[in-house]
Amino acid sequence: MGAGHAESPRCGNREMAKKNRSFSFSRSAKSLQENATNAGSAAGASYTLVGAILVLGGIGYAVDRWQGTSPWGLIIGLTLGVVVGFYDLVKSTWRR
Repeated sequence: MGAGHAESPRCGNREMAKKNRSFSFSRSAKSLQENATNAGSAAGASYTLVGAILVLGGIGYAVDRWQGTSPWGLIIGLTLGVVVGFYDLVKSTWRR
């Protein structure tokens, strides 16, 4: 199985397939742009969901530290972040 196996037709076909495959940056960029355009509103809504949770949760945490009301500010901030984020998500998906 030594030297004869390395020259099998299967290995030659694999090398030929690699040579025939051409990479095009313009084709890749166009595909990326189409994907970003198609997922634009969903991606924006997901960023809003994550951002609202982080920002409002952070504000709730800061209020807790300032007023000493732990964990209520954080809980309220996270809840508001989830509500605002899902509101924007529903709003953007129903628009389509």
